[in-house]
Amino acid sequence: MNFKEAIVKTPCRNLIHGLTTSDLGPPVYEKALEQHAAYVEALQSCGLEITIIEPEEDFPDSTFVEDTALLTNKCAIVTNPGALSRRGEIKAITDELINFYDNLEYIKEPGTIDAGDIMMVENHFYIGLSERTSSSGSEQMIKILAAHGHSASTISISEMLHLKSGVASLGNNNLLVTGELINKPEFEQYNKLVVPDNEQYAANGLFINDKVIIAKGYPETRSLINSAGYDTIELNMSEFQKVDGGLSCLSLRF
Repeated sequence: MNFKEAIVKTPCRNLIHGLTTSDLGPPVYEKALEQHAAYVEALQSCGLEITIIEPEEDFPDSTFVEDTALLTNKCAIVTNPGALSRRGEIKAITDELINFYDNLEYIKEPGTIDAGDIMMVENHFYIGLSERTSSSGSEQMIKILAAHGHSASTISISEMLHLKSGVASLGNNNLLVTGELINKPEFEQYNKLVVPDNEQYAANGLFINDKVIIAKGYPETRSLINSAGYDTIELNMSEFQKVDGGLSCLSLRF
């Protein structure tokens, strides 16, 4: 799929209080702003038009817009985030999505789902069952996708926050994959570019219009992707890594 648009949200000052499982310390807000600006520039260099939403201080994690909606070529599906503190983020996203989509669908209680747990490969969507994404939420998502002509299936994960923390589709039947996801039977049919354990963070890459955006500082993964014939863009993600954020988390692409 060729992407034309992306929605991003400027980090708020309360990012330093965002949810995290890391022991890297709190992010430095000024550095996060610089890294976010570089991220936007990278998306633009891939040919995307960018819509920037103003920060919301009430929602420390709200710069991670990917979790709040799944965007397809047929509809936008607004999620119900698994973390209670993030539920209010969907309003600002919904207000923006109505400018681009006539058809909005919604995941409803008691189901929860973060779109960071959803990976699209061609016309199929893999949905990770995680601490943030429930069976009820995934069942609703599968039903909505099927109604719009897409197939979907679930895959259990236990060691990662989100499915896309450990896998990224690079098109051409290639997956960038690491950790517990390497030997999942659901991915047997794909060519796997295996990210080493010491570079697991780099598995959350972004394949956009023939380029792969990856986190800076992971030379083995960069070499792996380059050797497979892709051009790469490296970005410093240090401040977002401190609050469990990756490259895909920071935008909604469509």
